[in-house]
Amino acid sequence: MSDSTPSALTHFDAEGQAHMVDVGAKTETRRVAVATGRILMEAATFDTIQSGTAKKGDVLGIARIAAIQGAKRCSDLIPLCHPIPLTRVAVEFESDPTALAIRCTVTAETVGRTGVEMEALTAVNVALLTIYDMCKAMDRGMRMEGIQLMEKLGGKSGHWVAEG
Repeated sequence: MSDSTPSALTHFDAEGQAHMVDVGAKTETRRVAVATGRILMEAATFDTIQSGTAKKGDVLGIARIAAIQGAKRCSDLIPLCHPIPLTRVAVEFESDPTALAIRCTVTAETVGRTGVEMEALTAVNVALLTIYDMCKAMDRGMRMEGIQLMEKLGGKSGHWVAEG
């Protein structure tokens, strides 16, 4: 854990009830979050994705669109997230033939009063779930792992980078 980890849980009021955090008094700043995660699979599944011959179509192309949609719909999925006007969502895939894995990294950006960590994390999860959905007929044992926030910039807490 980083020293910048908040000590108070901001989504609970003084009585312990869940509530949406009031960000009205916060300053609007440029905010950026980078999240990553990967999906591991069998060799035949990996080869099918790489060759672009999956029966359902371009797996990574569709997963990229799904990630962007996931970021845009984050507040519809996570109950206490604020709807955020995203200024950019960039989705990158990196294939690792040794591990038979595909890594997804998402960078989400906004100019606003609250961060975009949840949008970046949601986007990664949705991208990996889309890969799973498109390939599950050939490989139900695919495994998602290592989903985490890697970096965030902006706001009162400033710049944070994951350890390791």
